[in-house]
Amino acid sequence: MPIRVPDKLPAIDTLRQENIYVMPAHRADTQDIRPMQVAVLNLMPDKITTEIQLIRLLSNMSLQVDVELVRLEHQAKNTSEDHLDNFYRYFSDIKHKNYDGLIVTGAPLGLKKYEDVTYWEQLKEVFDWADKHVTSTLFLCWAAYSAIYHHYGIRHHVREDKLSGVYLHEKWQAKLPIIRGFDDEFFVPHSRYGYVPLDKLEQEPDIICVSGSDEVGAFLMQNQSGTRVFITGHPEYDRLTLHDEYKRDLDAGLNPDLPVNYYPQDNYQRAPKKRWQAHGYLLFSNWLNYYVYQKTPYDLSQVSNNIRTENFA
Repeated sequence: MPIRVPDKLPAIDTLRQENIYVMPAHRADTQDIRPMQVAVLNLMPDKITTEIQLIRLLSNMSLQVDVELVRLEHQAKNTSEDHLDNFYRYFSDIKHKNYDGLIVTGAPLGLKKYEDVTYWEQLKEVFDWADKHVTSTLFLCWAAYSAIYHHYGIRHHVREDKLSGVYLHEKWQAKLPIIRGFDDEFFVPHSRYGYVPLDKLEQEPDIICVSGSDEVGAFLMQNQSGTRVFITGHPEYDRLTLHDEYKRDLDAGLNPDLPVNYYPQDNYQRAPKKRWQAHGYLLFSNWLNYYVYQKTPYDLSQVSNNIRTENFA
């Protein structure tokens, strides 16, 4: 799909080199159609890389998508204030608006208690706001665990060793729209310490565990109405993201394990193969089509009044 982003956003040049169609705002303004309005709350330290990864996955439908980049009242350490001032809006400045979709990214906070996160109170406000102002919200990795904790009181556990690598997954609920068109088995990267025991998730009647494996646990979950979708892995990762993380930890003297099922013959000097891209595209496409476009009202002002009683299960 054509993705509308702010003019001069650095991600545009990178994505065009990958043959991905990105539409600058000035071109989209001349088209008389109703684009999907998707906000991205970017909690990652390296915001520009995350922008590229997410916009890439949002680019695979015939619909136009207007992406609004959102930040919290929190000092970013790895992204310039100039970039943030030019391309981001504070949540406090957009919370009066409604959106078709919201994506909340992960953050490297899996070893912290939620209450110790400096912006935890702001994030809880976003979670509650989304229930009234957004048709469907996609929570990624740490954001998925934090949203599950906030909405259902289920706190994530911490692994002794980091789950890092490219893992095989199965479909547990094959008839749900979010996983439509998926192969019986598919690969997804993971890079995390956190997990929620499957039995805890299955005890919550509003949560459907859609996909996962014995090794990684639940990877893809949603609530009954599809207004909340939770992803614990990283289908948005670039080919070398796990490599860069491994090298970073290696250089820091942390003695990390090799990412599982990633390097050919477990040789980190050999280029890894990207085996998760097609299903990553499909996952985001299914979310945008079935959970956002097919459910959202044409008049965005009606999102708050759009009582979503139809369940997917």
